[in-house]
Amino acid sequence: MAKISLIGKDLAEVGLEFKFVGPLVGCSECGIKNVCFNLEPGKNYRITGVREKLNNCFVFNGDKVKTVEVEELPDTITMQFGRYLQEGSSVTLKSIHCDKIACQYIEKCNLMHLKEGRKVTVQKVGEKVECPKGYDIREISVNLS
Repeated sequence: MAKISLIGKDLAEVGLEFKFVGPLVGCSECGIKNVCFNLEPGKNYRITGVREKLNNCFVFNGDKVKTVEVEELPDTITMQFGRYLQEGSSVTLKSIHCDKIACQYIEKCNLMHLKEGRKVTVQKVGEKVECPKGYDIREISVNLS
């Protein structure tokens, strides 16, 4: 079932994927904050529908936001590939401690929004990702719950 939220009018496009990090500073007094805050911080979402109505917002994107329908996406991280990395296996999150800040995977490799040492279950082992350091890195879907 789709959830409803608000996002800046310039970002409101079907297919946009984003990570909800939580409320912005200054949102506590807003009359429509409950629509924004009904997403779970740290989770990834994809916009599946955009409604035309514009709402006022005093802290985001030119003072206007649009109502969007979103779906939750699986949690994905990157890990070095090895025999232990199989669907259904339990693995411990470990940061790669990469310093390649221009790499599109740096947040996933360095566990920017996750706690190192946490045990997770591998749901799906994805394709190899292009690693500027030459590591055999795979993007994997995990169950963080």
